[in-house]
Amino acid sequence: MNEIAEKYLRQEALPMIFCPGCGDGTVLGAFLRAVDELKIGDQLALVGGIGCSGWMPVYVNVDTIHTLHGRAIPVAVGLKATRPDRKVVVFTGDGDAIGIGGNHFIHAARRNVDLTVIMINNAIYGMTGGQAAPTTPSGATTQTTPYGNPEDPFDACKLAEAAGATYVARWTAGHPRQLIKAFKEAIQHPGFAFIEVMTQCPVQAGRYIKGGLDAPEFLADIRKSVVTEAQAATMPPEELAGRTRIGLLHRSERPELTQRLAALNRGEKR
Repeated sequence: MNEIAEKYLRQEALPMIFCPGCGDGTVLGAFLRAVDELKIGDQLALVGGIGCSGWMPVYVNVDTIHTLHGRAIPVAVGLKATRPDRKVVVFTGDGDAIGIGGNHFIHAARRNVDLTVIMINNAIYGMTGGQAAPTTPSGATTQTTPYGNPEDPFDACKLAEAAGATYVARWTAGHPRQLIKAFKEAIQHPGFAFIEVMTQCPVQAGRYIKGGLDAPEFLADIRKSVVTEAQAATMPPEELAGRTRIGLLHRSERPELTQRLAALNRGEKR
């Protein structure tokens, strides 16, 4: 086991439940490296919902809450409101965050609560059998869309920005160095920070959506489907069609909720 794993993982909780080839391990590794570089282990509090990605905080040896499906963000809001000194990070999936948890998601962004929300997007409900999710591509075959998905998917980053998030980024499990940088930026950002991570799920999405791609092929396929903001600026519209933009997509500043609450408690006007 490497030094970072020895330092931060709960040894008694191992082995992890993630399937072979899953991108969650890469994401967790990048996150732990970001935490180590920031030296914030003692300030950290993690919240996870239900789903494959919701298990990620369970393996980290810091204060952790593993809560109900779709309720990770409101639990994190309550934690941040009562302990504003903590660096609160939410690990959630696309179904957990913008499916059953969608209403909590948009209002936490609207309130600009100082949270870092990391949404693992594998485009399917992975842990419960391969059903269509809010991010499943249109036309994709899943357990619940055997004739093709008739719905259009959410763009979670556009949703976050429109709702009021003040930091929005998207990367893939094939960009671990960029993820480390983004995690550090998001944790240090004084407001609602949202990072979407596109990951491979070879067991469910690989089988149903991608027609049997194994993990390396699936990750390569994801990397081919994305384009950085810098690349997009020089590409004609026809080349951008069907490509997903990655990188830092939005950053702004406005008053943060827990700071406003503290001001109210001091008797100051909003």
